[in-house]
Order: sequence, then C-alpha cells, then structure tokens
Amino acid sequence: MKAIYSLTLDEQQTASTSQIADRLGITPGSVSTMLKRMDHAGLAEHVPYRGVRLTPDGRHLALTVIRRHRLLELFLATSLDIPWEDVHGYADALEHAASDELIELIAEKLGDPVADPHGDPIPTRLLEVDESQQPILADLQPGEHGTIVRVSDSDPAMLRYLSGQRISIGDTVEMRGRQPFDGPVEVTIAGHDHTLGLTLANAIHVRRDAT
Repeated sequence: MKAIYSLTLDEQQTASTSQIADRLGITPGSVSTMLKRMDHAGLAEHVPYRGVRLTPDGRHLALTVIRRHRLLELFLATSLDIPWEDVHGYADALEHAASDELIELIAEKLGDPVADPHGDPIPTRLLEVDESQQPILADLQPGEHGTIVRVSDSDPAMLRYLSGQRISIGDTVEMRGRQPFDGPVEVTIAGHDHTLGLTLANAIHVRRDAT
C-alpha cells in the first residue's frame, strides 16, 4: 500500500503492476497476487486499461502506516543515532509491531515533527499530509540558490555517499553549472564545491530561494 500511495499522490493517478514491482523489487506475478487480496479486502481497486489505485480505506491505512514508519525513522535517527541510510530498514521491521500508543508517545517525545530524516512529510494524527513536490536539484539554473529539503531514501548507498560528503537536509545550495547531454552538475553546498552525477541531482529536492 505504501508503494501504491507513493506512485499515486494525485488520487486520480493509477499505478501499473510493473511500476509497483519495480518499486518493491519483486516480480509482477507477486504484485498481482497481492493486488487481488487488496481488492478483496476493499483496499485497492482496478481501473480498466489504466492500473490500480487505493480506495479511501486503502489510503487511510497507507497513511497510518506511513505515519508510523516516518516517526520511527526519525526516532531511530535522533534518539539512537542510527545513520539515515539505515533507518528505513529498521522502521520497516518495526512499523507493524509498535502499538498505536507507542507511536503516539514517540510523536509526543519528538514534538509532533513534520518531516522524517530524509525530509519526507509525516502525516498528522488526523492523517493530513503535505505531499507538494519541490523541484529537484537538477532543475536549478546556473546562478540559482536553494536549500535541500528532501532526499530520496530508495538507495542506502547514495545516502551513505551523501553523508560522506557532509551533505544533508537544510544545507544551502548554489548551482554553478552543468555539463551538457545529461552530464554532472557543479554545485556549492554549505560552502563546499561538489560535482554530482545526474542520478544524485535528481534524488535531491530543494526549496528555491526567493529572487
């Protein structure tokens, strides 16, 4: 459900079996089996010739799990000093075992945070969430400035590399230039010059500075 939710942030969007399989790293056949169970449980529905989307009950349950997951990630990162590249796996293992009471205690302890260690928004207790999309670093034009607000957590190795380069959420960014034909970008982040490949530049979301 988390995978379908992330692929269909607009409630009119649908996700294909292959998209879900790629996101989860499993076979399309396994996805089809799970989708049949979700359809039977009233959590997902198939849209002919388009794909699948969550029902209102499915979105409610997905947001409940996402809230648990992102709160656990932040708790693990801030209270146990677990690196941001590792918290996702731990949170996956814990999100279904933790009680509702424990999750709310964690939220209270953390001061009802609005984002996890990767900058992903945490749904509120009412399961409201701001999923507005920020531009990616690669969208900045030479001379533009911004602030890193979100980083994809899909690749732990990438997060580990960013940690090694001391690049993190909240850092200021200046786009200095880019190479043509999908080449790397030249940026200054928190006062240090970096050359980042396009994959990295597409995984880092920024808030543009007002001009």
